[in-house]
Amino acid sequence: MNSELIIPLIIYLIAVFALAAFTRRFKSKSHFLNEYFVGGRSMGGFVLAMTLAATYASASSFIGGPGAAYKMGLGWVLLTMIQLPVAWLTLGVLGKKFAIEARRHNAVTVNDILYARFKSRAVVILASASLLLAFFGIMVVQFVGGARLLQTVTGLPYQEGLFIFAFTVGLYTTIGGFRAVVLTDTVQGIMMLIGTVALLYGVIHAGGSVGDLVKKLHDIDPSLVTPYGPHDFLSQPFILSFWVLVCFGVIGLPHAAVRCMSYRDSKSVHKGMIIGTVVVALLMFGTSLAGALGRAIVPDVGSPDQIMPTLMMTVLPPVVAGIFLAGPMAAIMSTIDSQLIQASATLLKDLYINYINPKVVEGANGERKLNRLSLWVTGIFALLVFFAATNPPDMIIWINLMAFGGLQAAFLWPLVLGLYWKKASATGALSSMVVGLAVFILLSWLKPDMGGVHAIVPTQVMSLIVFVVGSLLKPAPARVAIEAA
Repeated sequence: MNSELIIPLIIYLIAVFALAAFTRRFKSKSHFLNEYFVGGRSMGGFVLAMTLAATYASASSFIGGPGAAYKMGLGWVLLTMIQLPVAWLTLGVLGKKFAIEARRHNAVTVNDILYARFKSRAVVILASASLLLAFFGIMVVQFVGGARLLQTVTGLPYQEGLFIFAFTVGLYTTIGGFRAVVLTDTVQGIMMLIGTVALLYGVIHAGGSVGDLVKKLHDIDPSLVTPYGPHDFLSQPFILSFWVLVCFGVIGLPHAAVRCMSYRDSKSVHKGMIIGTVVVALLMFGTSLAGALGRAIVPDVGSPDQIMPTLMMTVLPPVVAGIFLAGPMAAIMSTIDSQLIQASATLLKDLYINYINPKVVEGANGERKLNRLSLWVTGIFALLVFFAATNPPDMIIWINLMAFGGLQAAFLWPLVLGLYWKKASATGALSSMVVGLAVFILLSWLKPDMGGVHAIVPTQVMSLIVFVVGSLLKPAPARVAIEAA
């Protein structure tokens, strides 16, 4: 075990704990739910951009993405760049209107917005169930990515690395709530940028030049330097599908959407759109290019998901590698803490308080009870994910994309059309969610030959049609339609 690698990581984890504890001294005087789940709606532009980018850049981006680029070659680098406008799209489409509606209805979760718009318990319950199941899968992916990172770097057994990672993220998220999450996301986003630049420079320097590395890739397999990858896997229909799944469809991801209700003012969202777009572009390009070129330096690894930490230890001095390995660690932690806090919000606010025990918020001890409940809910959910991650898959990126698709099938059109189409009704929203989830699960399970088109494309087309038809056949009550206008 190399202490030069371990010590910087330990210092980084301690710093994350310290920042989470520090945020508790600066909480706003707002209601506990408003503070714990949306940070008192106080994010500035830079923090908004960094937390959105850090939440989006997950284990899939820093571990699975470079692993896929390692297998597919330079074509995967081109593919990842279609994610460039994700921050601009999310903040631009949802941004101001989402924040206005959240403040108007005192909403602290995405499901609060759905209920305020559609006045349907069925919509909220189905959305909550979909969110919890998908987040469970995504968080398992993050736990696996974090454990593999520690396993590769430290030489610890996978199970021990998993325990250390799960304990760290679960504890600081539970302690600090949303405010701790966004502030640690900001620090983690900076670490991700520095780590990405350092790794890419190290790979190019070790290989002599970009040209030399590309030549070596061609010698390994000529398809690695084509736009379509081995066996023409990256076909045009797949590229279009991928854009829907990881760019346009991100508008429907609850952990990204909730950022649109927690910023301070219009200036913040405008700044967030610009900075967020630049940060996402740098992260996606740098990590995927490093993974693709890295195959010329490390032509054989046990698992593609190990290429990122393996490259850092290969092309960087030990102390520098130890510092910048915090980059992928930050990417993983910044995604799972956001999803953990949203899963906690769904269980506590959307289900328990709304439908099981509404009186828990009443009385002089209401705030204290909510604080204690939030700790238990967040901790227990993290523990369940930990146990699920004890048996990891070979490549995590496909599980992550599957969960992404499920969330988008449930949330995309109810969120977007609910905000912008005054005729949208609960019938349309519920029908869209049921059909979208059913189509996506069925196509993903049966895997019919669709000429390279991903299951998310027909899923979104069908769910859109069903939403429009359902809303026209059974319009919203006049009062709801007026509120939505």
